Amino acid sequence: MASYVIPSGNWARRFIDSNVLIYSDDPRDPAKQRIAVQLIGDHMRGRTGVVSLQVLQEYFTSATGKLKLAADLAKKRVEFFALFQVVEPTVSDVFAAIDLHRLHRFSYWDSLILHCAKQAGCRELLTEDLQHGQVIDGVRIVNPFL
Repeated sequence: MASYVIPSGNWARRFIDSNVLIYSDDPRDPAKQRIAVQLIGDHMRGRTGVVSLQVLQEYFTSATGKLKLAADLAKKRVEFFALFQVVEPTVSDVFAAIDLHRLHRFSYWDSLILHCAKQAGCRELLTEDLQHGQVIDGVRIVNPFL
């Protein structure tokens, strides 16, 4: 697997989905873990990473469930990830996500993440959950693990 290179300029801000955060703590796939750790570190240093409250919640749930991390350790990781810019959805964001869901047939939760990425001014969403290369409302889907 090739490592993901962060483009410069206007494309530097990226919305990071929970699966990237989860892989950073998942030793079962060392290649994906390496890429996730690199991405998180690069975006933390560059102050170019964006997440949402939903992403932080999904990380905690998966980390304590699937990865079996202790809740206190998972909380510390959430605190670390909260150093990224955090988007806090409003009621109007919920309505916009519902419209995206209806229009594109994505899950509501993926629609909310897409909408939050757009609201935060991100032109790319780093995720493996949606179709790589697809552009929705000006946000390009990038699967950094391909």
